[in-house]
Amino acid sequence: MKIYKVGGCVRDHLLGLPIVDIDWVVTGTTVDNMRSAGYQTVGKDFPVFLHPKTKQEYALARSERKTAPGYHGFDFNTDPTITIEQDLLRRDLTINAIAEDEDGNLIDPYGGQADIEKRILRHVSDAFVEDPVRVLRVARFAARFNHLGFKLAPETIQLIREIGTSGELGTLVAERVWSEMSRALGESNPSIFFETLRECDVLASLFPEIDNLYGVPQTAKYHPEIDTGIHVMMALEKSAELNFDNETRFAVLMHDLGKATTPTDILPSHHGHEQRGVKLVTSFCKRWKVPKAHTELALITTEYHTHIHRAFDLKPTTLLKLFTKTDVFRKPERFKKMLQACLSDVRGRTDFENNPYPQATFINQLADKLCHADISKIIQSNLDGKALGEAIQNLRLDLIKSEKQVLTQK
Repeated sequence: MKIYKVGGCVRDHLLGLPIVDIDWVVTGTTVDNMRSAGYQTVGKDFPVFLHPKTKQEYALARSERKTAPGYHGFDFNTDPTITIEQDLLRRDLTINAIAEDEDGNLIDPYGGQADIEKRILRHVSDAFVEDPVRVLRVARFAARFNHLGFKLAPETIQLIREIGTSGELGTLVAERVWSEMSRALGESNPSIFFETLRECDVLASLFPEIDNLYGVPQTAKYHPEIDTGIHVMMALEKSAELNFDNETRFAVLMHDLGKATTPTDILPSHHGHEQRGVKLVTSFCKRWKVPKAHTELALITTEYHTHIHRAFDLKPTTLLKLFTKTDVFRKPERFKKMLQACLSDVRGRTDFENNPYPQATFINQLADKLCHADISKIIQSNLDGKALGEAIQNLRLDLIKSEKQVLTQK
């Protein structure tokens, strides 16, 4: 029986990065022997065990054979004769196919250390094509390690293109796609995830709504970068730079989907793209089973981001409708995230990267006043039903009128 550290913890140690989790692989033993040693069995697809004291996960070394399309189409062999080299062969990238034994010796049969030195993301073997989620994983690693200069190997790009034409991407499970996308959004350079998929010609297959944005022109006065796809990626990068959370970053990614469906005869104007975008965001989130909080924020950002940009020009009645429709009174924190997404949108443009955005400050202050308005006297009145609602709305409208006058004069 031999125990090895494997994968990300070894890779990150060699890169000088913090180690978050340690993955362990065990060779030369059986399920019964592990149980006899006090390890607790977990995992349904193949034997994984919890250490009796540390509760860290230990997996038996395994080889695998593709038997059918999709994530579950594999047979696993965890025979005690399986070597650490055989186990590493089934992994996705060479930089993730390095093991370290109990004496600190590295087992690196597929050139992972050399690829770390050369900053290359390269597949270990042609078995890479057997699990299509690896396409997304590689793009995520490209986003994670972009700041260190990592690039995909040409042969890996070509292999991903072949996966794209094979139809195997159609077997991807929504939950796994969202898991990889969500993790990629959390990286310091999330746009690289989508740009890598596009470089490998699979963005259109996976996320056509995003791919369709590329090549769509915008008015140069407001968008010197012109291309909508480039703008959305710039805005996404800005949201990461400003350290906004995952929900906000996803809303930024979604906010301009409607521009891909703008009638060509009105380009580069995009009148009505907000409402067209709502339909596309709804479809996207349903298809990939995006969590409710992400979906709701993306929808209100898509529908109302241009309202925020034009905040100083909006009538009090329109402002009240904005606050009501976005449910700021019950969900003020979500509303603030929408303003963060709008800030990312404004600064995600060439030559506008550090521009002030007083509209967000104005709207935030106005929303704060409304949320803390004293409506106790109205509640305690004899009004009920529609009359009560109208009285509250009238109070809020009067407050908007007075505050708008004060705030715009500052």
